[in-house]
Amino acid sequence: MSTRAMDQTAALPRQRPATGTPTGPQSSPGKRRPKREREGAAWVFLSPWVLGATVLTLLPMAVSLYLSFTDYDLFDPPSWVGLRNYTQMFTEDPRLLRSVGNTLLYVVVAVPLQLALALAVALALKSMKRGKAFYRSAFYAPSLLGASMSIALVWRALFNDGGTVDNVLGSLGLHTGGWINKPGWALLSVALLTVWQFGAPMVIFLAGLQQIPRELYEAASVDGAGRWRQFVSITLPMLSPVLFFNLVLQTIQAFQVFTPAFAVSAGRGGPADSTLFYTLYLYDRGFTASHMGYASAMAWVLLIAIGIVTAVLFRTSRSWVFYANEEGGR
Repeated sequence: MSTRAMDQTAALPRQRPATGTPTGPQSSPGKRRPKREREGAAWVFLSPWVLGATVLTLLPMAVSLYLSFTDYDLFDPPSWVGLRNYTQMFTEDPRLLRSVGNTLLYVVVAVPLQLALALAVALALKSMKRGKAFYRSAFYAPSLLGASMSIALVWRALFNDGGTVDNVLGSLGLHTGGWINKPGWALLSVALLTVWQFGAPMVIFLAGLQQIPRELYEAASVDGAGRWRQFVSITLPMLSPVLFFNLVLQTIQAFQVFTPAFAVSAGRGGPADSTLFYTLYLYDRGFTASHMGYASAMAWVLLIAIGIVTAVLFRTSRSWVFYANEEGGR
């Protein structure tokens, strides 16, 4: 560059750096206003959910917690009794302990069978070439209908004495006399209704199976691994997060089962209290016997129990749930 050009460049006026920019040392006071407006708009959109959660969930939970320490019969004002409802539950109520045992047995039987069937159907649908959408919708339909009282009543008619199941088994030489009339079979009939509603976990399993890279199966086939070896070494580890999600979700739902037991036993939990689930006994104490304080205490014990079981599942998941983005495993 010539000396004349350098002199012209030096003569140009220097521009001052802009101030008040978001990255500068000072910011304009007017820049804060749009942020507050955006926060206000967000709260306006969230207000229906916040109002609904407060009025329909948090407030009833607070009232239920208070009633659990009272003697309340729905007609007279509640009277404070302290921890009497809680101590009575575990020391003076054998039917409650029976309902706890029935619920635990139901969870242990129904949840594994439902997840196993859902996974088996998902594996079958994954390998299908035609009609996958139709069968996926058909298998999912019971999950939409199974929680209704009408389906539960139909289920009761199927397993009743002289029902369809009894007639089919009788034609094969197995005379059961109706499952819901026998204490040893009534709970199994309710569990089968839950197993029949495997559509929701099946759809989740199918989505998880489609995310497993095919290259893993191709490499295993080259190494001589059969289908069972591929299932144990590839499918289950890669599907373990989805399996864990379904396990937690279905376990929580199983602890709260009510409609099938109510319909099958006509609201009594029979025969011989074999279908007296915890929620059914809670309903009986609260709305049939009008011991709402006692029922509120039962509800909080159920909430704590579900929380403990869920925490145990999360704790044990560290040893068998594999996440692909984790380095070095667990």
